[in-house]
Amino acid sequence: MRRTLAHAWTTLIAAGALGLLASTAHAAGSDWPNRPVTVIIASAAGGSADVLSRIVLKHVAEDTGANFVVENRPGAAGNIGMAQIKRAAPDGYTLGYGNINTLAVNPALFKKLPYDAVKDFAPVGQMFAVYNLLVVRGDSPIHTVADLIAQAKREPGKMSYGAAGIGSSGQMAGELFKQMAGVDVMFIPYNGDPASLSDLAGGRLDYTFTNASVAYPLVKSGKLRALAITSKDRVALFPDMPTLNELGLKGYENVSWGGLVFPAGTPQPIIDRLSQSLRKVLVSDSLAKDLANTSASPGTPGTPEEFARFIAAEQRKWGDLITDAHIEKQD
Repeated sequence: MRRTLAHAWTTLIAAGALGLLASTAHAAGSDWPNRPVTVIIASAAGGSADVLSRIVLKHVAEDTGANFVVENRPGAAGNIGMAQIKRAAPDGYTLGYGNINTLAVNPALFKKLPYDAVKDFAPVGQMFAVYNLLVVRGDSPIHTVADLIAQAKREPGKMSYGAAGIGSSGQMAGELFKQMAGVDVMFIPYNGDPASLSDLAGGRLDYTFTNASVAYPLVKSGKLRALAITSKDRVALFPDMPTLNELGLKGYENVSWGGLVFPAGTPQPIIDRLSQSLRKVLVSDSLAKDLANTSASPGTPGTPEEFARFIAAEQRKWGDLITDAHIEKQD
């Protein structure tokens, strides 16, 4: 009898505890946000990640009533900022920006990271997508992707391309191109796209893979010639720009994406609340218009679970490429 009563009391206490946790989690989501939310962006103020994130956050703030306060924490290829996000209290009032580099490339590129890209963060959703352009100088004798591949095969090891740093989206685009086209080309890393474009214009490089927002104004001016875009399908921003996928490199795709993550352990109702708002603004004409002004596109709307699966797929894709291309791991 005593054992039966004890079991009954244990069951009631457990049920009560679960009920309390559920009600607490619900409350955490129902009144969120009731104070400013800090958003840690692991890149410098004024850079593309910062500018694009602020555009999307402005729209989300209007929908949720949240007051987002951005803190820029650049350095170490984004690793400093990501470590700060990891250490933040998982109460819904510290949010983080994660992208192709910090969440997908860095885990394979660095010997050791101060964070675990899978375990330390709770994905919310993708905010935007930026594509790279494959460009040559305006007076280059190379007029098509076929021309470029043919010359690279005629002169193995002699041609060179540049991009904004080791592990950058531009390098990943270039190494994927080399792998799929079967060419031997030298990679030269630069401290940012402007430096590589300067050398391209000066004839010290044969081509670059460069952020469209940086390259396109130079393409319009005639200083550069764009051969292709790195999206899998043509994008509305550049409807006349062919993709490498359609030009013979079947399946080629390189997207410089950015999204939102919370520290692991953040209450699910808060994650869901922000995710719902983000999905709503991603399909709005007003956000598409604002992002188009910076040559970017809204991210793919999806649930937190779908964003997590996308990140995992990107980790596999770029991790395999880093291994296959024998890119040296960084300290």
